[in-house]
Amino acid sequence: MLSVTLTVVVGMIKSQDAGVNRCAYQSDVPLSEMFGYIGDLRTMTSGRGQFSMEFLALYAMSKNVAEEVD
Repeated sequence: MLSVTLTVVVGMIKSQDAGVNRCAYQSDVPLSEMFGYIGDLRTMTSGRGQFSMEFLALYAMSKNVAEEVD
């Protein structure tokens, strides 16, 4: 279920690790898509879900996104 949520927000799942009591995903997701994700994650996991982020790279935005910003 969480993997579907990450791909819906324009993310690319790089790996997943399922344990007995946990499931960990590593993915690349644009920062703009992560706003509000903690609320969705906590809802899906009954308040127990956690995530962390770290900077990966800076990419030029697509033309359609640049036009929306203007």
